[in-house]
Amino acid sequence: MNTGNVTNQDRFNRILADTMRDGAALALNGTLRLKNFATREANVSGFQTLYSLLQCTPDLTTSDCNTCLRQAISDLPVCCDGKQGGRVLIPSCNIRYELYPFYNQSAVSIRPPPSALIPPSRTTPGKSKKNTLPIIIAVVAPITVSVLLFFLGCCLLKRREKKKNKAVEENEAYDISTIESLQYDFSTIEVATNNFSDNNKLGEGGFGEVYKGILPNGQEVAVKRLSRSSGQGSEEFKNEAVLVSKLQHRNLVRLLGFCVEGDEKILIYEYIPNKSLDCFLFDPAKRGQLDWSIRYKIVGGVARGILYLHEDSRLRIIHRDLKASNILLDGDMNPKISDFGMARIFGGDQTQGTTKRVVGTYGYMSPEYAMHGQFSVKSDTYSFGVLILEIVSGERNNNFYQKDGADDLISYAWKHWKNGTPLEILDPVLKDNYSRNEVMRCIQIGLLCVQEDPVERPTMATIDMMLNSYSVTLPSPNQPGFFFNSRTEGKMLESDQSTSRSIPWSINEVSITELDPR
Repeated sequence: MNTGNVTNQDRFNRILADTMRDGAALALNGTLRLKNFATREANVSGFQTLYSLLQCTPDLTTSDCNTCLRQAISDLPVCCDGKQGGRVLIPSCNIRYELYPFYNQSAVSIRPPPSALIPPSRTTPGKSKKNTLPIIIAVVAPITVSVLLFFLGCCLLKRREKKKNKAVEENEAYDISTIESLQYDFSTIEVATNNFSDNNKLGEGGFGEVYKGILPNGQEVAVKRLSRSSGQGSEEFKNEAVLVSKLQHRNLVRLLGFCVEGDEKILIYEYIPNKSLDCFLFDPAKRGQLDWSIRYKIVGGVARGILYLHEDSRLRIIHRDLKASNILLDGDMNPKISDFGMARIFGGDQTQGTTKRVVGTYGYMSPEYAMHGQFSVKSDTYSFGVLILEIVSGERNNNFYQKDGADDLISYAWKHWKNGTPLEILDPVLKDNYSRNEVMRCIQIGLLCVQEDPVERPTMATIDMMLNSYSVTLPSPNQPGFFFNSRTEGKMLESDQSTSRSIPWSINEVSITELDPR
C-alpha cells in the first residue's frame, strides 16, 4: 500500500469502488489492445485524478478472470483502506491504483473504431459525372444500412449473451462451496464455546442462540448457533453466510466463518463487546450512557452501512429487517448492522420486488410491504426512519405508551412536528446536553423516511448528504404511513391483500425468515 492517506475517506472509497468495477468490465470486454487488461481514470477532486490498472494473465478465460479480479478488488479494503494507493497481487491477476499516472497512458488508449472508407470513383467531366453520382448513392446507401444493421444485431446478441453469462457467474458466486476456506469443524466450535456453556451465552435471536467463543489463535468471536426448530433452513443459512462473507464495510458486522455439520448450522462473527443498540436505548439504567454525540454517530454510521448495501456493494442488497436489536455496538460505540437472514439480493437494474409471504418485525415495516408484499430500497429507508425516531426519543415504536392521543411513536412525532414542538419527543435523559440543529435535522429526516408514498422518501445517498452537509435544505415531510387516530395497526396487518392469508407474526417481536427463490 501507499503510505499516504486520503482526506475524504468515504467519498474516495466510493469513487475507487466504482472505478475498479468499471475497469473490470473493460478488461473482460476486451476494449483495449491487450486481452484481460484495462486501465481506468476518475476525477477525485479539482486537482486529483485516480489512476487504476487491472490485469489477468492471458491464459485465463473471461469467467476465471472475472473471479480473480473480483477477489482482488474485495481485498483492497483489507490492505489499503484510506490509502492514496495500493496494489493487490494474486498469481493469476493483479490490480493497482494511485493518485499519479504509473502507466503509459498513450500506450493503453482505447482502440478507435474502424472507419468506413469509400473508394474514390472515376468520373468523367460533364454529363458522365452527374450520371454516376446517383448510381454511387444507390449502391453505397443499402450497403451502409446493411452493415449498420448487422453490427447492431451483433451488439444485441453479445449483450444478451453477456447478461446470461453474468447470471450464471452470480449463481456460481453464491454457491457455499466458494467460501469453503471459511469453514470450521464443529469440534473446534465446541472447544471455543466450552461446549456451548450457558456462561458463554450472549443472547438469543430469532434463529437461535449466540455464544462468545475463543478460537485456537486466541481471537474472540460471536458464535450464532441456528436453532433446529427455527424457521430458517439451509437456504436461508447459506444466504446469510455467503452474503455477509462478501461484504466489507466498517458499519457491517464481519463474518469470519461458518460450520455445516449434520443438523448443525453455525455462523462465526467478529465479537462485538457492547451487544446491540436496544440493550442501551430501551434500558432505563443504561440509556444515559448514550449521550447525543454517540447517538448522532450511530445514526450516521447506520446510514453509511445501508448506503453501502444499496449502492456501493457489488449487488444491490435489501436488508428487510433493520431494527435496534440488529444494530451492534463495538467498543467505541460504532454501529455495525447485523442479521442478514432476511436480506434479498437484486442484480442488474432491478430496484424492487414482491413477495406473497410478508415477514419482518412489527413497527419497522413499511406500509407497502406490510399490506402488499412490495419491498425495495425505500422499505429499508422507512425502517431507518423509525430507527432514527427511536434513537432521538429513547422510545420503542411498537411498545409506545400513548401520549397526547398518539398511538405510536411515529404519530406522536408527527403531531409535535405539525404543532411546531418537535423537541418534545427528545429523550429526557439528554436534558440540555445536545445540539438543537442536529436533533431537529434527525427528527425531520426520520419523518421524511416514514412518509406513506415510497417515491417521496429520500434515498440513503440523499440521507447521508443531509446528515453531513448543513447547506442542504430539507423538504417538509408529509403525513407518515401507519398514521392513525385510533389503534388500528393490528387490524390492517392481519392479512396480505394479494394472498388473503394470515401473516405469520412471531412472538416477542422475533423476525421470521422466508424461503423464497430469487
